[in-house]
Amino acid sequence: MVRVAAVQATPVFLDREATADKVCALVGEAAGRGAELIVFPESFIPAYPDWVWRTPAWRDAAFMQLLHANAVSVPGPTLERIGEAASAASAYVVIGVTEIEGGTLYNTLLYLGPDGQVLQRHRKLMPTGGERTVWGMGDGSELGVIRTPFGVVGGLLCWENYMPLARAAIYAQHCDIYLAPTWDNSDTWVATLRHIAKEGGQFVIGVAPLLRGSDVPEPLRGTLYGVDDDWMSRGYTTIVAPGGEVIAGPVSEREEILYADLDVAAVHAQRRMFDPVGHYARPDVFTLHVDTRAKRAVIFDGDGPG
Repeated sequence: MVRVAAVQATPVFLDREATADKVCALVGEAAGRGAELIVFPESFIPAYPDWVWRTPAWRDAAFMQLLHANAVSVPGPTLERIGEAASAASAYVVIGVTEIEGGTLYNTLLYLGPDGQVLQRHRKLMPTGGERTVWGMGDGSELGVIRTPFGVVGGLLCWENYMPLARAAIYAQHCDIYLAPTWDNSDTWVATLRHIAKEGGQFVIGVAPLLRGSDVPEPLRGTLYGVDDDWMSRGYTTIVAPGGEVIAGPVSEREEILYADLDVAAVHAQRRMFDPVGHYARPDVFTLHVDTRAKRAVIFDGDGPG
């Protein structure tokens, strides 16, 4: 049995350090309620780039300058602070960030262990729509899971969860607790989470942030955003059991931490009837090949440059 926490909260818009302060406080709060696995939304630090859905492409310089300046380096001091919070809480912490490497940003999901160390990094394979003007693409080298004392934890970001083959790659690693941090905050997203839980025979944690126009500071807000009634993300954070039953949430339009106590034995009971990558698979008909090699634009042979 493990207690999990799905944190539906509002980041401090495009302010990495202030948002990291909030993350550390929320980790402590969730741990105080007994949570051993604490999950934050997609691109929580320093906030999801919602403007890509509201501005013409390449006319978002003011937003992008702040996003670059407040992106997270891996490793880096911001991550060290969150690692310290995870260590103090003796909890696994999973958080979405906009990561910077060189001149490229990535939509990244980071898994930190109870010792504060990064255990796994997943970069979103395919940014959606306008996101492609902001984020680069990940590759199969970071399509993994982590193994914990209470089960295997893995997952995908936002609309990656609509990629059947990507889901199959996670299922094949015997995932028990599937994470789906997202920006999608429609009621249909809850149906998606329930489908994934039923299909994969696993617990699913879907967590999204809260963000309104009033959270965008002036002068950035301008005429692009309204105020409190201009919802960018309403949340709909939800936790689902392996059979597809909702066991916590959905909660919307308010900050809240959802808690649930998960018994991984329920995963094995569900998969007795249907295991999509086990006894219910047909490898004689369908086979998925996953390329887990890292893809690099430049490869240095030998001792490297210089």
